[in-house]
Order: sequence, then structure tokens, then C-alpha cells
Amino acid sequence: MLQHPFFSDKKILVIDQSPKTINDHTWCFWEQQSGIFEEIVYHKWKQLDFYSNHFSARYDIFPYEYKMIRAIDFYNNVFDKAKQHQNILFYYGKVQSVQNENNSAVVTAHDKKLYASYIFNSIIFDSLTDLKSRLGIYFLFQHFKGWLIQTSSNFFDQRVATFMDFRVSQDKGTAFVYVLPVASNKALIEYTLISEKLLQEQEYDEVLKNYIEAFLKLNDYTIVEKEFGIIPMTNHPFSKGEGRIVNIGTAGGQTKASSGFTFNFIQKHCDDIISALINNKDPHITPVFSKRRFNLYDSTLLNILYNRKMSADKIFADLFKRNKPQRVLKFLDNETNFGEDLKIMRSVSTKIFLPATIKEIFK
Repeated sequence: MLQHPFFSDKKILVIDQSPKTINDHTWCFWEQQSGIFEEIVYHKWKQLDFYSNHFSARYDIFPYEYKMIRAIDFYNNVFDKAKQHQNILFYYGKVQSVQNENNSAVVTAHDKKLYASYIFNSIIFDSLTDLKSRLGIYFLFQHFKGWLIQTSSNFFDQRVATFMDFRVSQDKGTAFVYVLPVASNKALIEYTLISEKLLQEQEYDEVLKNYIEAFLKLNDYTIVEKEFGIIPMTNHPFSKGEGRIVNIGTAGGQTKASSGFTFNFIQKHCDDIISALINNKDPHITPVFSKRRFNLYDSTLLNILYNRKMSADKIFADLFKRNKPQRVLKFLDNETNFGEDLKIMRSVSTKIFLPATIKEIFK
């Protein structure tokens, strides 16, 4: 909204539970060009490593670049820009509800009612785990813990990131590790697990420690920062919102169900909402046919992972072995055409994927 004069005379209130003052998240994504947040990109890589027990390779991903943004840089950037606009205010308090009321919307936060012509809501008020009981709905947690570690000597090649390393144990679910060097002596090591249950904190730490020792062959390091996150992976059809409430983020269905990737999808969704508002159109964006097509692909993969019909390390190994990395990244961004989709489909097991796809179509 800050980019468009259309909103310069609109009062904009941002409500959050608490001020954002620490680096509590890291977002990674890929782009072919400079995006809206290019000035705060903390690091980027032009080469990616993929590892599994079935296939491993290093890729040059041009014209893509894999990029990292730290949450604290994101928060500070937004706050600094917002300070230049008198029409933007911040309010801190726990949001209890959002509701339509006549021709406006009301949000109750910290027992205070605030009215607006539109509310853009990113909160999921319902219990996600209740979705498990719904017929045809798959629900898995993507949960991850990361250590930003520092070594006493130059150890990492900061030009290359490990996109996925599936060589860790798959006993507790689909598991892989990211290795994201941001300097020759510093890297974010992140253990990611896709499963129905979360782990105890020490279990994440144990995997990280073992990975750093066994695969990186590194014993002398210091943990500088830690982060933890949970992303829902589900084919539940999240509501676009209704009336004067527009759902955004994961609450608005912008998390890719089969991968958990969210950052780029949020940016695209926001662009569509802004365009609709400027042109006096409905900001509840209706998914185009291609979006519904990719929803089918996501449900199919969730079906396979949820029912453990095939391991994700073998699926992704086949994808990267039989396709150029650019096509895989484009597919994961929901930007391939149907011809490219067919090439992706031919690279995985028809015996496994075809029955699962048919089941999702006729469910």
C-alpha cells in the first residue's frame, strides 16, 4: 500500500500482539529479478546443492537466485517506511475476533473494538488440528528448528546453499536439512520435519548436532541464534474471507499445501488485492484455473506423504534427477504451464501418483 498514491489518504491501522524487535524468523525464496524487498536481502545464492540417498547434485539455477531475508530487517524496513506516512498507525494487543457489521468490519483487540471499511486478517482462529477429522482433508505439520552457527575459521562456501539434504533419518516423517552460508564462517543450519506430531525440543537439537558433526564434519562452532517455526501443510480450503474481511497469508490459503512455501505466494496475493482495491473491484481474489490445477497436485502429494505411499526423498530425488532445477523451482512456484507439468509428472512414479491423483479428482 505504501507504494501506491491511492492509499495516501486512507487511514491504515496495523494490529499486532506485540512489537517486532527480535530476529525471530528467516524467509528464503527464489526470484528471477529484483523484488520489492531487494534492499533488505541478507544473502543470496546462485548455486544450490541437493542431497539424498538416491541422487545428489549441484546446480546453477540462473536466471533464479535463492534469497534470504531476516525478519528483523523486514520489520525495521517496514517500520522505517511507515514512519514517513502520517496515515499509518500501529496498535499492540491480542486480536480476539474479526466480524462484519453492517457495511463495515470490526476487530476486537485487547477488549477494544476498532471499525474499518476493510480488515485484512492473517489469523487462523479455528484449531487447525480439528481438520484431521474432516473427510478428505490431510493435515501435517512442517516444523523446523534452525541454528545460526559461527566457526573460528573460514569453513563455508557462501556462494552455495544446500536446498535440501534428505540424508537424515526419515523414521519420524519426511525430513531434510537446509545449509545456508551467509559468510565464510557463518551459516544457518535448519532441520525440517513434515509429520503429524511435533518433537521435543531436545530432539531437534540432537538432529542438528549430529548433522553438523556427521555431514559437515564440523566440531568447533558457536550457536549464535536459534529459531523455531511451524507451518500447516493441508489441503483444507481456507476461506478468502467474506464481506469486509479479506483473509491473507496462511489464513487466506497462501501457503503451498505440499511444500509449505509461503513468502512469494503472499507477495503475489497482495499485488492482486492492491490492484483490485485501486480499480474498485472485489479484493476477495478468486483462484484462477491454474491455481485449482496446482491445488490438485498439492492434494495428490499430501495423499502420498500422509499415507506413506512413497518417501519424499525419493520423490524429490526423481524431480531433480529428471528435470532442470529451473523447471522444478518454477513448478514449486505454481508458474509452469500444462506442458511443463506433464514433464514433471513423467519424472515421478506413475504407479504411485496416478491412483492418488484419480482419488483426489473424484473425492
